[in-house]
Amino acid sequence: MKKIYSIFIVLPLLSLVLILACTDLLEENPRDQVFVDNFFENPNDAIAAVNSIYAILNSTSSAPTFGGVYHSSYWVSMGLASDEMENRLAGAVDLDEMDKFNHKPVNSTMYDFWRNAYKGISIANFALEGIPNVDMDETLKNRLLGEARFLRGMLYLDLVRIFGDIPLMLTFEGAEIFPARNPKSEVYNAIIADFEFAETHLPVSYPAGNGKGRATRGAARGLLAKTYLNVQDWGQCISYCESIIQSGQYGLWPSFDEVFKINNTNGIETLFNVGFGTANNSISFWEVGQFNVRLLPRELSRKIPGVNAQGWQVATQHLYDSFDALDRRRKVTFLTEIIGQGGMITVVEPHIRKYWDEEAEPLAGNTDNDFPYLRYADILLTYAEALNEQNMGPNPQAFEAINAVRRRARFDGQIQQPILPDLGGLNYLQFKDALLLERRKEFVAEGHRWIDLARFDKLGELVPLAKPGIQPQPFHRLFPIPQEEIDLNQNLLPQNSGY
Repeated sequence: MKKIYSIFIVLPLLSLVLILACTDLLEENPRDQVFVDNFFENPNDAIAAVNSIYAILNSTSSAPTFGGVYHSSYWVSMGLASDEMENRLAGAVDLDEMDKFNHKPVNSTMYDFWRNAYKGISIANFALEGIPNVDMDETLKNRLLGEARFLRGMLYLDLVRIFGDIPLMLTFEGAEIFPARNPKSEVYNAIIADFEFAETHLPVSYPAGNGKGRATRGAARGLLAKTYLNVQDWGQCISYCESIIQSGQYGLWPSFDEVFKINNTNGIETLFNVGFGTANNSISFWEVGQFNVRLLPRELSRKIPGVNAQGWQVATQHLYDSFDALDRRRKVTFLTEIIGQGGMITVVEPHIRKYWDEEAEPLAGNTDNDFPYLRYADILLTYAEALNEQNMGPNPQAFEAINAVRRRARFDGQIQQPILPDLGGLNYLQFKDALLLERRKEFVAEGHRWIDLARFDKLGELVPLAKPGIQPQPFHRLFPIPQEEIDLNQNLLPQNSGY
């Protein structure tokens, strides 16, 4: 009998590796299953296995869960469990609980995220065990192994930031059936090893139409910087940020609205996106995104025929009010008025519209726009944060990094507005506050806010300002391990404190 994950069996079918949940272990007829030792026969099998890891990042057809890892559960949860978003989806108890900080170990949204993340890890382990034995070009082989390790590291990075100690599964065949949780320090060590391998073996870039949108060396360096930020190794974080900044490969779009134009997919500001659509026909295994369905106001559907908008999650009024009226990001990020047919204006509470490229997709609804997992603006602000921490105060390089983001925000597409002056003369704590505020405005609905507030230990202080009467507790710096997983595997105990 083959040993497998406690709740996953891998069944590669044609070009797609499908992971199905199971709750018990049965003897399998080997002719009915495809395992590492009989799936990988040629280079196309190796490519298909790695493509399947990418697919689980976004897939809208991965039963029994809804969507892939970054389809919606990740960034919606990170926004609701913060001062960024509020839930308006009636009957969605799990989302209401996160919004109000009374979420429990039984929460279908976070369980979806956990299961999908470990599905992706399982597929990555499958690929990493099978690809080395394939007779193929060594450069391509190493690139594919680098992609698999990059994606595995990325999934573990989000799991460990959200849940703390978690099972660390690095093999497919022969893996523990009922794994215990590993200390987060061990998980971070594995993440760093994955990203270091990826950095060595991934290309600097891909040509358009031949892999653009896949993991690159710059993406690996970016996530190494983010990882070292989380383990408070400021020197290493700074070093990786500087390697990206000095490479000349990346930069900020001149105007903030250009970041979310579909024609700019995988452009100068992108280190890594989770792709939806076809990335300008350069890749073929993505599915559509649901940002606009979830975030645009329902009134838009009533006013403009053909638009599919449900407004399930909205921005907090406090978030909207934190922007200067002339900050370019406010106009690009939010929708507060709808001009219907005939010119009638309807005022709505602030909704998030940044993913709606109205010119490319006038009917909104399902979108080809990507989820911006890692942008150059994040590298600049990560660099500024690490410099401030290392020196116990900002140096000129830290000020320049944050001011580059602010300068872009005051550019309205034609001129620099007289707002958001360059920062200077701040001490350590003042700079931290300014940095957290800048991150709040720059990365709305990009999955950063809860992670940022937890890292800065500001959940208890800032959430009540946006959600009066809601008071996060210290234990909310982690989410609970899904109860469904604990019911299957008692080795996951003890539960995170407070739950």
